[in-house]
Amino acid sequence: MSDYGGGRPMARYIRHACAFCALLLAALLVNAARVQVVQSGVYDDSPANRRGAIARYGQPRGDILVGDQPVTGSVDTGEQLRFERSYKDGPLYAPVTGFASQSYGTTFLEHAGDGVLSGTDPMLSPLPLWSGVTRGRGRVGNVVTTLNPGAQQAAYRGLAGRKGAVAAIEPATGRILALVSSPSYDPGQLSGNGEAVASAWARLNHDPEKPMLNRAVRQTYPPGSTFKVVTAAAALDAGVITDLDAPTDSPDPYRLPGTTTRLTNEGDGCGDASLRSAFEWSCNTVFAKLGVDVGAKDMTATAAAFGFNDAGLRIPFSVAPSTFDTHVDRAQLALSSIGQYNTRATPLQMAMVSAAVANGGQLRTPYLVERTTRTSGVTLAGSGAHPLRQVMSPSTAARLKELMTDVVREGTGRRAAIRGALVGGKTGTAQHGVGNSGAPYAWFVSWAQPDDQPQSQVAVAVVVEDASANRGEISGGGVAAPIAQGVMRAVLGL
Repeated sequence: MSDYGGGRPMARYIRHACAFCALLLAALLVNAARVQVVQSGVYDDSPANRRGAIARYGQPRGDILVGDQPVTGSVDTGEQLRFERSYKDGPLYAPVTGFASQSYGTTFLEHAGDGVLSGTDPMLSPLPLWSGVTRGRGRVGNVVTTLNPGAQQAAYRGLAGRKGAVAAIEPATGRILALVSSPSYDPGQLSGNGEAVASAWARLNHDPEKPMLNRAVRQTYPPGSTFKVVTAAAALDAGVITDLDAPTDSPDPYRLPGTTTRLTNEGDGCGDASLRSAFEWSCNTVFAKLGVDVGAKDMTATAAAFGFNDAGLRIPFSVAPSTFDTHVDRAQLALSSIGQYNTRATPLQMAMVSAAVANGGQLRTPYLVERTTRTSGVTLAGSGAHPLRQVMSPSTAARLKELMTDVVREGTGRRAAIRGALVGGKTGTAQHGVGNSGAPYAWFVSWAQPDDQPQSQVAVAVVVEDASANRGEISGGGVAAPIAQGVMRAVLGL
C-alpha cells in the first residue's frame, strides 16, 4: 500500500516535468522563429556573418557582353571567397561595367544587373517562388549591352588619355553605341579583398585626374556653343525665326538686357547675321538675343523636351541631371542661351540633343542594356519599349539638319566630314574658371547618315577638357570633331 501511495506524488512530478519541458520547447520554437523571421535581416546584415559573402563568391559571376562577346570573367582564387571578377579591356569598358569588388561593392552595370549576374534574380530559377522562400541562388545570367565595340574603341583611341568623354546614340532607337570616359582605370584592380585592393582604392580615389569619375554620364559641363542647337530649335518652333537666311536684327556687340555688359564674338561678320550664318560661325550675339526674344518660358520648355532638368534618367544606372536655369533675368537668359551662366550638360545629354535633330525631332530615351539572358543564351528579359517624345516639329528638325550640315560642309566642323555620308555637326568652346581663366572645354555634337540610307545611324557628343592646351589652339572643330568622326565612321563601317 505504501508503494502504491507513493506513486501519486511521483506521477505528479513527472507531469510537472513534462509540462516544463513542453514550455521550454515552445520557448525555443518561439525564439527560433524570432531569430529566423523577425531578426533575420539583422543577422543577414551583420558584418560577422560571412555566409552570404561566401555564397555570393562561391560561383563564377555572370558576364557583361559587348557585341555578344564577354568583357568580364571570373577567376578561381581557391580562397574562402573563391571567385574574383576579371575584366577584358578594363579601362575601355569601365564607364559601362563599373566594378564588382569583394571589398567595395558594385557600380554601374555590375550594380544595376547584380541580380542576374550573381544568380539571385528569381527569373533564373525554374521554381522562383520556392527560391524566394529558401533564398537559394540559381544559375547566373548575362547582361547584353547595346554597345558597338568598334565605336567604343574609336572613342577611346580618339581621346588618347586626355580628360574628356564621348557618348554615341542610335537616333531611331535610343541604343547607346559608345560610352567612354578618360582617363580611365582597370576595375579588376578592385575585385578582391587584400591589401593590394585597398591600396588601389586609396590611390584611385586620391588621383587628381579622377579616373573613376564617369565623365560621360556623371559629370556636367558648360555646353558652350553646342547649346545653340537647342536655342535655334526654340526660336524656329516659336516662330521667332521663319527664314534661315533673313537678317536677325542682332547688334555686334550685344548689350545684355538691364546691364552695361557687352557681349562680343570671336570673329567678324556677326552683326545682323542670318541664322544660317550665325549658326555656321557660332555668333554669340545672335543666339543670346534669340534666347531673350524667345523668352524664358519657351526656352525652358524646349530645353526640358530635350532632357534638361530631368533628374530621373536611368540607362539603367543613374545619369547626372543636365540643367537649364528656370529662374533667370533677361541678361542671365541671354547667357544661358549660348550655353553659359548655369547651363550644364553631360556628354550623353548633348548626344541626345543631336539625336533628336537627326530623328526628325523625335527623341528616344537612351538605354544601355539590350537584354538579359541565361548563360545558354536564352533571353530572360528584353529591353522593352523606350519612351518617345516629340522635342520639336519635324520642319524645325529638318531646318536644323540643314544648318548642322552647313557647319560640316563649310563651317567650323569640316574635320568631321565623312566621304559617303551626310554629316551634320556643331562645335563649341566652353569657357570656365574664375574670369574664364581656365583652358576652354572643346565640344562637338554631330550625327551621320550614310548616302544609301534613309535615316541617320548615329549621333555623337564629344567633350575634351585639356588643361594643358593653349587657349588659342583648343576648339571643338580642331580637337573634338576628329574624335566624333572616328566614332561615326566605326558605326557606319566607312
